[in-house]
Amino acid sequence: MTKKVKSLAEQALFASGIFILFLLVFESKIVVPTWVQPLGRMHPLILHFPIVILLLAMAMELFRFNPSYAANAFYRGFLSNLLLVGALSAAITVVMGLFLSKEDGYSGDVLQWHKWTGIGLFYLSCFIYWSRNKEWYKAPVARSGAVLAVLFLIVAGHYGAVITHGDNFITGPIIKQGKVEPVAIDQALVFNDVIKPIFEQKCVSCHNPEKLKGQLNLAEVEAILKGGKSGKLFKADSANPGLLFERIHMPMEDKKHMPPTGKTQLTTDELTLLTLWAKSRPDFNKKVLDLPPSDSLRRIAASLFKPADHVEVEYDFSAADEETVQKLNNDYRTIAPLAKESPALAVNLYNRSTYSVDKLQELSEIKKQVVSLNLNKLPVKDADLKAISQFENLQKLDLNFTDISGKTLNDLAALKQLKSLTLSGTKVTYAELQKQLGELKSLKTVALWDTPVTSSEIQQLQKANKNITFIAGFKDDGKNPLTLNPPEVKNPSVVFAQSMPLLLRHPIKGVQIRYTTDGTEPDSVHSPVFDNKTVLTDMTTIKAKAYKDGWYGSSLATFDFYKCAYTPDSVNLLLPLNRVHQAEGAKSLFDHKLGTFNANSPAWANNWTGVRNNDMVLMAEFKKPVNVSSVALRIMVEEATGIFPPGSVEVWGGDSREQLKLLSTTKPPMPVKGEEHSLKNVTCTFKPQTVAYLKIVAKPCTLPEWHGGKGKPGLVLVDEMFIN
Repeated sequence: MTKKVKSLAEQALFASGIFILFLLVFESKIVVPTWVQPLGRMHPLILHFPIVILLLAMAMELFRFNPSYAANAFYRGFLSNLLLVGALSAAITVVMGLFLSKEDGYSGDVLQWHKWTGIGLFYLSCFIYWSRNKEWYKAPVARSGAVLAVLFLIVAGHYGAVITHGDNFITGPIIKQGKVEPVAIDQALVFNDVIKPIFEQKCVSCHNPEKLKGQLNLAEVEAILKGGKSGKLFKADSANPGLLFERIHMPMEDKKHMPPTGKTQLTTDELTLLTLWAKSRPDFNKKVLDLPPSDSLRRIAASLFKPADHVEVEYDFSAADEETVQKLNNDYRTIAPLAKESPALAVNLYNRSTYSVDKLQELSEIKKQVVSLNLNKLPVKDADLKAISQFENLQKLDLNFTDISGKTLNDLAALKQLKSLTLSGTKVTYAELQKQLGELKSLKTVALWDTPVTSSEIQQLQKANKNITFIAGFKDDGKNPLTLNPPEVKNPSVVFAQSMPLLLRHPIKGVQIRYTTDGTEPDSVHSPVFDNKTVLTDMTTIKAKAYKDGWYGSSLATFDFYKCAYTPDSVNLLLPLNRVHQAEGAKSLFDHKLGTFNANSPAWANNWTGVRNNDMVLMAEFKKPVNVSSVALRIMVEEATGIFPPGSVEVWGGDSREQLKLLSTTKPPMPVKGEEHSLKNVTCTFKPQTVAYLKIVAKPCTLPEWHGGKGKPGLVLVDEMFIN
């Protein structure tokens, strides 16, 4: 470094010290102009330079007075320049940091520690630089100053990391390795044990008492309820679930999307859990098991916890050879570890037509490792129990709906570990059970529903075998009517080309299904009874209920069927899709895979194509011209999150790609504020036309002022198109 450059750098360093002192004295009165804010936001970028330079400089300063270095002119000159550059870059970093700290969202003790240790490092570096040539500056002072500077640097860096990434960012991986086992599900709280961990991993680094981005703190319950600068996170009495729901579902390119671009995004499961929680009117004290058994949030959350009666099982046998297990797996038999890293194996056999006792005997190489065997609905005979007895460590045996009669149950006496035996739907008799169950010493549960064994006989078995719990199932005596579950669709797809028989079913025998096709709700008297003779020839909405004597009628089931007479030979999108809603491009619009609202289903995310900032323009080609009269788009409408119908849909047709004429324009009605989400068809009808090409254009609408759109376009989501 030349003398002139060094002199200018020293003057800049001195001026920086004065300027920083000025900023500190008048900090409370300083307002950073908007045009200066980008300079402050460069603080995280620039701070890496003084860290590296000062670390190197302090390491050299530590050894400066060693005889081999003290007389080395290059060493002394290089160290002096390094200290000057390091102190000057520290000054720039401090100024930027002070500017950044004036923005909203930065406060708290962590910020103060970061600020003052950073400022202390700067002035200490200046002190070392200006004093290092004084007579009193000897080796002990140099070493003490270098060590102290490194300590300041480490502390400032640590608190900077806490502000940027959250507490325990550095030690997080170690803490995770040593974390305690998940709580039992009967103790788990929805917020503390399901939602809070997501906040801690993905949100708290920016929304904590030390770094209040948007004036929002997600580290404490009281602060979560308070919300932030943009309002409260939840709207319990509104169709709109609130800001939390809105922000996590915004497109990635939207600056309000959370977590912001560049941060680790929510996984599918995390997004689903937060969505369901936000929609459930959050209760911070509710247990997971306080939710209804059918609740989606409970079902997903339950998979995160160990059972209430969870006990770690240790086995005294080694794991089976992996190649052997792989060899024994096939299309009709699966073998898998009972749990991760467990030597115990669970075996399931399928397909009645391929079953034989040989399939059991083939498992002799892993007979010690099999602890669970499922033969449900297979033609297992009494004689086959002899082959089952080879699995000496078997604990659970499923013989439901097999062909056994119970005459050879004593063959299972060799299974000293057998705890669970299910015999439902078999022909076992009370006499055989009474005679042989006593030989199965370790048995804890036996399932006997839908067998010839009567309730009174089961009571007698219970008295004689007090160590066994007998599961008899529900016996309908007419005194305690239950509610039927809704009917189900049996058709493999709800999209058809020309016509399709309507297939409805119900899992309970003797149930009568009544249905309507006119949009009204069916009743148990006047509505037609489903008889497997109905043929669908057009788009139809089926509403159905199930009825049976002695039962309450089911809730309403609604099924939409879609006709698509023509599928194009080729399709192309002429403009790009929204980056978040790509599905499988143009072909997904004619794959008969429908999207849903259900956040637990892959179809919720994977089957929707979307546009916001440009039109959705699809060109369809038919190698053989077709006669068409309508085009329908299946869309999602969710006013709360800005998913709106297209402002208009145009259909163009013709014999060539270059010569198309406008066949129809439709402007679908817009949702009103607070309207429930829905799936709708936007249909364009026109006089029958013979065409070889169709161009379908869906134009995003402009969001209304009451939605806060301010001229912004709505998001258009389409999962299927139907050409008829």
